[in-house]
Amino acid sequence: MIAMILAAGRGERMRPVTDKLPKALVEVAGVSLLERHLQMLSAAGATTVVINLGWCGEQIVDRVGAGRAFGLHVVYSPEYENVLETGGGIQRALPLLGSEPFWVVNADIYTDYRIGDDVIAADSSAHLVLVPRPQHKKVGDFDLRDGKVSNSPDPSLTFSGIACYRPQFFADCKPGRFPLAPLLREAADQGAVSGSLFEGLWEDVGTPQRLARINSSLAG
Repeated sequence: MIAMILAAGRGERMRPVTDKLPKALVEVAGVSLLERHLQMLSAAGATTVVINLGWCGEQIVDRVGAGRAFGLHVVYSPEYENVLETGGGIQRALPLLGSEPFWVVNADIYTDYRIGDDVIAADSSAHLVLVPRPQHKKVGDFDLRDGKVSNSPDPSLTFSGIACYRPQFFADCKPGRFPLAPLLREAADQGAVSGSLFEGLWEDVGTPQRLARINSSLAG
């Protein structure tokens, strides 16, 4: 299995924590988010993990190297000064991701989710792991009906930042900077996105306040 971790973002909302640190290396209970994701992917049977690089990306390379400490082969997709957003970053890395479905994990989440039985439906090009809408979000992202992700005027679920894609999902995308969300919404309208609901531990570590709250709860 091949997977990708999206780690190129600047982490503006996390400043000043990320002024000199990539958000992927922000630590929860003494372990960086990135290392937690690598451990999870290794336990799930991943053999190769692609990490895209942006702000302070050299620190990620210094920390992770070739991935041997995690039982993985880690390769890098450098973006640095030309960060391509979620969609563009994945599209650029496609040559490294192979011809089979691959998992993608946002670096800036903290979760005890484990890749296991969740699979893309045969008639879908993507599979999203959804979570209940957190309190800090006024509006959800999607709904889930009969195993399919759907758009609605008042969605109750949030995209966790964990998903599995067939390479064909990005077949019509042109190289460059673009977000992932519009592609997902269009595919959901076409009934081409399967999904599952995860109700375990999940946090978007998007601000210093949320980071402090998570660390405080784990310390207690």
